[in-house]
Amino acid sequence: MKIGSKLWAGRFTSEMDNLMLDFTHSTETDSRLIPYDIWGSQVHALMLSRQNIINSTDLSPILIWLEKALSDFHEGRFVLDPTKEDVHMNVESYVIEGAGVEFGGKLHTARSRNDQVLTDTRLYSREQILIICSNLVVLCKAFIGIATKHTTTVMPGYTHTQHAQPISLGFWATAYISMFLRDFKRLFSAFETTNTNPLGAGALSGTNLPIDRTFTTELLGFQSTHQHALDVISSRDFIAETLSALAILMTNLSRFSEEIVYWTTYEFGLIQLDDSFASGSSIMPQKKNADVAELTRGRFSQVLGALVDLLSNLKSLPLGYNRDLQEDKPPLWRSFDTVIACLKILPKMSQTLTFNTDRMAQLCQANFSTATELANYLVQEKGIPFRQCHDIVGNVVGQLVKSNQTFDNLDRTARLLAEMSIEISISDLASILAPREALLRNKSSGGTSPKEVKAMIEEFEHQLENIEAGIRSRTEQIELAYERTQKMVKSTIQNPPV
Repeated sequence: MKIGSKLWAGRFTSEMDNLMLDFTHSTETDSRLIPYDIWGSQVHALMLSRQNIINSTDLSPILIWLEKALSDFHEGRFVLDPTKEDVHMNVESYVIEGAGVEFGGKLHTARSRNDQVLTDTRLYSREQILIICSNLVVLCKAFIGIATKHTTTVMPGYTHTQHAQPISLGFWATAYISMFLRDFKRLFSAFETTNTNPLGAGALSGTNLPIDRTFTTELLGFQSTHQHALDVISSRDFIAETLSALAILMTNLSRFSEEIVYWTTYEFGLIQLDDSFASGSSIMPQKKNADVAELTRGRFSQVLGALVDLLSNLKSLPLGYNRDLQEDKPPLWRSFDTVIACLKILPKMSQTLTFNTDRMAQLCQANFSTATELANYLVQEKGIPFRQCHDIVGNVVGQLVKSNQTFDNLDRTARLLAEMSIEISISDLASILAPREALLRNKSSGGTSPKEVKAMIEEFEHQLENIEAGIRSRTEQIELAYERTQKMVKSTIQNPPV
């Protein structure tokens, strides 16, 4: 029996219109799935033989041609034919053309493209999530390096983009590590949701053939089997969860980038970018632009858009497969690429930053950043209720501002306090209002004191070690499953049935 140009074309009497083909094919989009489609097909074929759904004579040529397809892919010789619509049909057609339909035509037994594409997507996505986690660890370590060097480097903390209280540069850096640690939790959660086996769900209802889904789950390195066949085929929430985690991560990267952008301005002058991570202007010779930070900030919108794209697609779909679902992968692929690109360059940019510590200290001293310290002193040493202390110090600040003075004028500050019957010596006042002394005094758990920052650095390093161990164990599980598959493939090819 002759097989038509389309592997599904038995009931059709005319060829697909070229406009229809161009509109529906996904070969370019899904080209990155080729090795995963081959792995999934190898495992599926091994399972079919193991369950006596196909015999060992059928299995050997199927595996031989799947291995050749993989070799051709790695050597750049596997050319996708868009007339075959997608990656899955390309791989299957390659096997049929090589092994003959009497053998290759049995590969798709007990399988649908519906569960096949989900298998490929999950295999690829879980690896990308782990790559993102590994790169995020590198960024966290860059912040660890900054924090370790600057536990006593004083700088102004900001609320409303206005001077708030003195903090250390190390305290600022550890805040981002604390933030990113929550990103790891979301990414690992997305990994667990993704790492379930859809293969065997068929088109939507399973199959009446005696397949073994536990075997394919183990051989593909999945943590568990996604049981409900209709839910399997309908589900794209694993992509939504992944995109949600990536969008939140990009939000955090964008927030960091925003601080880099304005900290490098002349007005702030807190940091300088290394020339290797900056650009200039085609017309203004003096310019040095924070393009890496600006592009990271801008590319957040791509990942957010991908999440909205997917959720908008899913919200009205009935159960089962709908062709709309073909649109799930382009936004996911773009998001993976965008996040990985940002995470590869941000650590290197961060490691080469030059911090203007003198400027940081100057700003701390210049704009009443220790006003709360003075209020707290009045609470502790004078027994005055905090609300009254707040009012007293606010009045002092207001009077100093009117005369264009700051806390640097200790004599005037002491006189203003004395006018409200509060006597503080100049030496005590100097200690209370010194930004570096404020760091030492803020010893509450999680505060900005050097001791607390060092404790947080130690704790975060420990958590990062556990995260790296988690990445390694998940990666090893995948690699061991792949190696086991390839051993079984090679054994079958090298020992064909007589």
